[in-house]
Amino acid sequence: MEIVRNRLLEHKGKKPIVYDVFYTPDRRPKPVVIFCHGYKGFKDWGAWNLVGEHFAAAGFFFLKFNFSHNGGTAENPIDFPDLQAFSENNYSIELDDLARVIDFLSGPNPFSEELQPQHISLIGHSRGGGIVLIKAAEDRRITNVVTWAGVSDYKSRFNRGTKAFAAWKQKGVKYIENGRTKQQMPHLFQFYQDFEDNEKRLTIERAVRSVRIPQLIVHGAEDPTVPVAEAHALHGWNSQSSLKIIENADHVFNTKHPWEKPVLSPQLQEAVDISISFLKKAQ
Repeated sequence: MEIVRNRLLEHKGKKPIVYDVFYTPDRRPKPVVIFCHGYKGFKDWGAWNLVGEHFAAAGFFFLKFNFSHNGGTAENPIDFPDLQAFSENNYSIELDDLARVIDFLSGPNPFSEELQPQHISLIGHSRGGGIVLIKAAEDRRITNVVTWAGVSDYKSRFNRGTKAFAAWKQKGVKYIENGRTKQQMPHLFQFYQDFEDNEKRLTIERAVRSVRIPQLIVHGAEDPTVPVAEAHALHGWNSQSSLKIIENADHVFNTKHPWEKPVLSPQLQEAVDISISFLKKAQ
């Protein structure tokens, strides 16, 4: 198995994207899986490296990456040394980042002999689930889409009409503590303004209702962060989608960061197995 870590995808005038790839180097083109992390997430979180190895072993070309404004840097892609970039992030930037990754894999690239650009599947965790659903609805190059603990709505998370929202608007910035690093992570009000300016595009329900490719929804029955009701909502908007609820699974399928075990948790292993089976059947 070939594992290439911390490569830079650069674009003039934009922040670079740091990415990893996992594949079997046999010069046989393989279907592509692109994995998108969630809020306060990063490509090396927890057991995501083991996830990449499992997909590669199953015959896929697997790429995971850090969104350009997730707060990581090329030198330190795991923690959040660039809080200025984090504060400037928004959903439109993340969709643009994902498009840059798809463009990279769809054109000439160092891995062209190993992948099938006509077979690109997206997997998104948590907030990244909304990103992959929107992109799947608007980019015909996507052949399958999978969400793990994916959100069903961005608008409700802004809590408009509350005192906290009014204070955010007035001050122009709010801070959320990172439970692991204890950093006060800033959100500029432009994050909401970008959503408001692009609300139609960023409405996940609209995207799901227009998805015309195979869609899999995987969710933990005990998810305290994104309630399982959101998975049922996603499923209800696309009658052709597949829904799998994993019992006794939390938001990260019973893993954590750092994940020092050599194997996945049983719940994340089930999510991986279900996803691999789904993608192989959908080919």
